[in-house]
Amino acid sequence: MTTAVQSLPGNPCIVMVDAYAGVRSLVLEFLRQGCSVVRVQSTRETPYVYIPAPYVAEDFIADLTHEGDVDATAKAVAAFAPVAVVSGGEIGVELADLLADRLGLPGNGTALSAARRDKHLMVETVRAAGLRAARQLFATDARELAAWHRDLGGRVVVKPPRSAGGQGVTFCDTPQESAAAFRALADADDVFSQPNNGAVAQEYLAGTEYMVNTVSRDGRHHVCDVWRTGRASRNGVLDLCDALSLIDSGSRVVEPLTDYAFRVLDALGIRHGPAHLEIRMTPAGPCLVEVGARIAGGGIPAAAGLGIGESQLEWTVDAFLRPERFHERAGTPYEIRRYAAIYGMVSPVEGVLRGYEGIEEIERLEGLHTLTPLVRPGQRIRRTVDDLTYPVIVTLLHELDEVVQRDLNTIRHLDGTGFYALDGASTAS
Repeated sequence: MTTAVQSLPGNPCIVMVDAYAGVRSLVLEFLRQGCSVVRVQSTRETPYVYIPAPYVAEDFIADLTHEGDVDATAKAVAAFAPVAVVSGGEIGVELADLLADRLGLPGNGTALSAARRDKHLMVETVRAAGLRAARQLFATDARELAAWHRDLGGRVVVKPPRSAGGQGVTFCDTPQESAAAFRALADADDVFSQPNNGAVAQEYLAGTEYMVNTVSRDGRHHVCDVWRTGRASRNGVLDLCDALSLIDSGSRVVEPLTDYAFRVLDALGIRHGPAHLEIRMTPAGPCLVEVGARIAGGGIPAAAGLGIGESQLEWTVDAFLRPERFHERAGTPYEIRRYAAIYGMVSPVEGVLRGYEGIEEIERLEGLHTLTPLVRPGQRIRRTVDDLTYPVIVTLLHELDEVVQRDLNTIRHLDGTGFYALDGASTAS
């Protein structure tokens, strides 16, 4: 456990658990508000998913590593007299709950911490609160899962209990496929380098999936932004998410999504801080896919800020630093200034990338805001099968939603085998 300088007098200190590069925008927002930030890493080793995205050490006045002794970590953190403990990443939720509880700071308590991380327990907790929830099984045996699928019928989704980014999620139409998906997951590690020790199987929820991003203070919830997901069957994945589109708060779907989301937050004991909910709007109404007690990932807050003028970042800062301002404004519908969309390009090939053919056509799109290659020429490119394997991220921004949607369709048209030029031998789906 290493430390740096103490926070300055009158300089509010924020503790962020697992503040890797993906949440640097939240770190920077606290810094802009005059805070100092202490980083706590919840695991001794950096999880697999964060290795390519390290943190910026200069952002923090201290960098602590939790060695398993909560009392020791709480004591080390208490020396900085923090005003809040915030989870940066999914894996840090439970430790953030523990530290906030030990230090008497605003938090969500520890009684439901596991339900805010474990996808099976999460859905069962929501069901117990009287909300619509998917039929499911926590499987520890392939034959048990196959029998359950046979009795349920239809399509089943098999997923790791505590992973993220769509890693390991498989859509199965037969009991045999479910059993195979279980065998691939059960003894493997998730993206956080933690053993799965089983798999969660859930009924497939038909309908459009939405992402609802919220911030809470004292049990009062506020919707910051809502996104409609775009999906395609690509690379053997039935429901691969390739796009997110910011939707107007006045859209008819937002009210039922909001009502359901707030009840989910209450059921899971999320009273303070940000949350990211993924909800399917099924023919029978909204139904939870999963929720994270942390800000949205994938650059969503930044894109929301471009479209709305603020996002979970500003609302989270207000919730912890200026709760009176949060309560004055909470519940106000957000207003779109410019429509935004995020597209993750879907590589159908594997090999060493030579270049992107026709990328200049994307660069000429009227709604283009940013084009960010995550895989560059000379690097190895993989087939896109989840949120962790997009080779290029495109952000669109325009005053007219029609322009944004037109440009999304144009990118989809360009995105195929011919877009990816490879060196030497390669494979394509």
